[in-house]
Amino acid sequence: MASSTPSAVTDLSAALVMAPVPLSDWLIILPVALCIGTGAVLMMMRHAIRHHAAVAVAALFLLVLLDAALLWKVATQGPFTMVMGRWLPPFGIAFTADLTGTLLSLAAAIVALAGAIHAGSDIDSSGRRYGFYPFLMLLMAGVTGAFLTGDLFNLYVWFEVLLISSFGLIVLGSTREQIDGALKYAILNLIGTTLFLITVGYLYAIFGTLNMADIALKANGLRGTAPLMTLASLFALAFAMKAAAFPVNFWLPASYHTPRIVVSALFGGLLTKVGIYSLLRVMVMLFPVEREELSIVIAVSAALTMVLGAMGALAQNDIRRMLGYIVISGIGYMMAGIAIGTPSGVSGAIFYALHSMVLMTALYLAAGHAARLGGGFSLTALSGLYRKAPWFSALALALFFAGSGLPPFSGFWPKAVLVKSAIDIGAWWLAAAILVSGFIATIAFGRIFLLCFWRPATLAGQPPLQAQSSLAVPSVVPLLGLTLLVVFFGLFPESLLSLSQQAAAGLGDPQAYIQSVFPEGGKP
Repeated sequence: MASSTPSAVTDLSAALVMAPVPLSDWLIILPVALCIGTGAVLMMMRHAIRHHAAVAVAALFLLVLLDAALLWKVATQGPFTMVMGRWLPPFGIAFTADLTGTLLSLAAAIVALAGAIHAGSDIDSSGRRYGFYPFLMLLMAGVTGAFLTGDLFNLYVWFEVLLISSFGLIVLGSTREQIDGALKYAILNLIGTTLFLITVGYLYAIFGTLNMADIALKANGLRGTAPLMTLASLFALAFAMKAAAFPVNFWLPASYHTPRIVVSALFGGLLTKVGIYSLLRVMVMLFPVEREELSIVIAVSAALTMVLGAMGALAQNDIRRMLGYIVISGIGYMMAGIAIGTPSGVSGAIFYALHSMVLMTALYLAAGHAARLGGGFSLTALSGLYRKAPWFSALALALFFAGSGLPPFSGFWPKAVLVKSAIDIGAWWLAAAILVSGFIATIAFGRIFLLCFWRPATLAGQPPLQAQSSLAVPSVVPLLGLTLLVVFFGLFPESLLSLSQQAAAGLGDPQAYIQSVFPEGGKP
């Protein structure tokens, strides 16, 4: 006989988000889904590689639009969160968009679009057949996912995605030099990634959660009873290795000069910035007290990174190797902003990261064009480029000024903000390091322009046989676009400076970030 007792009704609202997800909230995962989906489509099109470039460029153009829409939503409405599987946080894996993440995501998409367009003239059929464009899309999935995730373990996962795809990109061509560079790059980055994973496990044992908003809520209650200083130190070391900060930066100059120039451009613009972003997120937002205690260590590392990086650039005879050291020197400026820790210092670091992503990509692309015109990357062989391509020379000179931090280009403003921020807290020696490294970088860039562009070709002997007489206009379009951004934000820095200041304020006071994850003000 059937029981008349009514069956119990399970209350799913204690575990799941019951309200329908607003359509606009899906915007937060569309960039990652687009990159992964396009990468998969390109892999299935392995017998139609002639269409790879068109598909990838179209997808990356759409990615720029999605990231721009995401930035607009966050700038006008504040941070917002979407949890996978509709599980309530902190148990569901959260994607949280705030100004810092969306700004960097948009800059990364612009850089990748420029790289994909340039690759049309730089990557041959062999490189396409071995997967340049699928690897590029998966690289962007990892970079974008890292910028938008709200979960520390998921940050590790996206690190793995971008590292695996970068391994594939760095060995395209399979030359002896590339294999050597890839081996150094892989081993040393895997060490950093392993340290990151160990630290994430340690953090979970202490906090019982990996959600960043939940960690920010719990940190004050655990301070004094849990080894948060050890955690912060391990995170700082792991992310410093990812960012190529002194003294764990030796992997970068040993590898960035080995792949095709467009791959070097993407690496120089994107990969180290993910490490800087992770430092900003963890040290400034999650462990601000521990960051303050570690500030002198971070500041010393920053000063040595920027000065030694600039000196290393000055000592090079190969443009690609020189740019690798310029990447390292730029990391020092961003580390200085993290060490300073004030809202203005952090905003300077964010502004410089955005500037560096565009600038370093453009500089590597310019180096590739210079090598085409001169037949190589050696400063002793390159000459007479100004007479051969005056408009290209003007673009290169603008980029050199920006890399030196001279007005009226975008590199001037974040350096000015960082110098003022360092002086405001009495760190005159850090401000001096910023100025000295900028002076050395100016000499290094001036050396390139004098030898490669201004020096008459007759003084350097006959150009190599493989040198081109001119550059095709379509191949210069990505470089022109990136250079215009550098000039525009140098002449009109107000909007980017304002967004950087708001992003820094959001990291220093993450209440809006936490509120987007826990709308009721606390854990369910």
